[in-house]
Amino acid sequence: MSSQKSMALPDAAVAPKRQRGRDRVEAILATASDLFSEKGFDAVTMTEIAQRSSTAIGSLYRFFPTKEVLAGVLLQRYGSHVTDGLDAIVAGAGTASARDIAASLVGLVRDLQTERSVVLPLIDVQNDGIALRQALRDAMRERLEKILARGRTTPPADGSTRAIVLLHLLKMAWALALAAPSLRDALEREVEGLIASYLG
Repeated sequence: MSSQKSMALPDAAVAPKRQRGRDRVEAILATASDLFSEKGFDAVTMTEIAQRSSTAIGSLYRFFPTKEVLAGVLLQRYGSHVTDGLDAIVAGAGTASARDIAASLVGLVRDLQTERSVVLPLIDVQNDGIALRQALRDAMRERLEKILARGRTTPPADGSTRAIVLLHLLKMAWALALAAPSLRDALEREVEGLIASYLG
């Protein structure tokens, strides 16, 4: 899942050629994301998305023939944001301290919190939802293995296992922020410390 993919529309949709069309697609996606967050996927209609985004219904269907296609694009974007963020951390991992890497990982979790809460329920409405979820986990695990191997000529023998543990530590950061928003900063520092000691 790369940035290039995030800008591409699924085969069922028509990619805009002009800036005005790209701006329209951005407005549609932002509106759909807001509505899915407010009401849930099933309660939102394409007509409502068109009205709220000030888009003609024909234009909406031209870009996104179904609500599922629209949800698929939001999922692609989220996957790209996750992998691009992890790739940036991987790029600097060779010279960064464990504490700095931990802070970057928790910062990425924080930055993606809102988007994650909108798109993860959308996985379940996709025909290939289980495969999508696994593909995202695999992409994350692959990058976390690279972070764990930082500065080494060969990755640790238990790199895959350790990457899975690290992935679950990041999930814990997401869950804790939702469970106790008033303690978010303190919880993030605690998770950063756990990750830093794990990376140690």
